[in-house]
Amino acid sequence: MQSIVRASAMAALFVAAALAGGCTVRPMLATAPDDAGASYTSQLSSISIAEVNERFAQEVRNHLIFLLNGGAGQPANPAYRLNLSVTRSVVAAVRVQSGGIHEPTAGNVQLTGRYTLVDAATGATVAQGTQQATASFDRPRQEFAVVRAIEDAENRAARELAEFIRLSLAQDLIRLSGE
Repeated sequence: MQSIVRASAMAALFVAAALAGGCTVRPMLATAPDDAGASYTSQLSSISIAEVNERFAQEVRNHLIFLLNGGAGQPANPAYRLNLSVTRSVVAAVRVQSGGIHEPTAGNVQLTGRYTLVDAATGATVAQGTQQATASFDRPRQEFAVVRAIEDAENRAARELAEFIRLSLAQDLIRLSGE
C-alpha cells in the first residue's frame, strides 16, 4: 500500500515538473528578443527625454536617462520622445508641541511625475501615465539644515520616481507590441 502511495506521489511530482517546464513566462525586462527581434530593453533605450525646468525634475530626468540607456546618454535617433512634467509638494508629517507652539519635526516630499510617450516618426501619443514617489525627512531647528534635508529627500524621491516611470514605460511598450 505504501509503495502505491509513493509511486502516485512521484508520478504527481513528475507531472507537475513537466507542466512547469512548459511554461513560457519570462521577466518583463528580459534581454531575450521578442517576436519582432528587438528586446524591450532596446526599446527603452530608444526613448529620448525632453528638457525640464526645475532642479527636482532634472534629477528625475537624469536618473531616467541613466536607467533607460545604461549610462550611455540620450539616443542619437530616438524612436520615441518622452515629455516629462514633475511637480513637488512638501508637507509636515509630524508636529510636536514645544513651548506652546506646534513645530513640525518631520516632513514628506512628494514628487508626481506625469509623462507622455510620443512616437518620434508620427508625433502621435502612444502612452501616458502618472507616478508618485514620497521621501521623508527630519526637520531640525536650523534653517539651512532644513533646506538641505528637503533637497536630500527630493533626490531620494527623484530616484524612486525614475524607477517607477521606467517600469511604467516598459509596461506601455509591452502593451504596444502586443497590439
